[in-house]
Amino acid sequence: MNRDELESKLQMLKADYIRVQGDLEKLESVGGNAEPAAKELETIEKEIQAINLKLAV
Repeated sequence: MNRDELESKLQMLKADYIRVQGDLEKLESVGGNAEPAAKELETIEKEIQAINLKLAV
């Protein structure tokens, strides 16, 4: 991936993170099973970190 593609992917991941974070908050407020959303947030965080490392090089 080139720099523009990485930055685009990073923006998409950040948007997904915000969406999932909202879903997680809703699930927690109604007492739903928030574990899958929490795991998805962890996965997105790792992807964001990986892309940031690639962009730093």
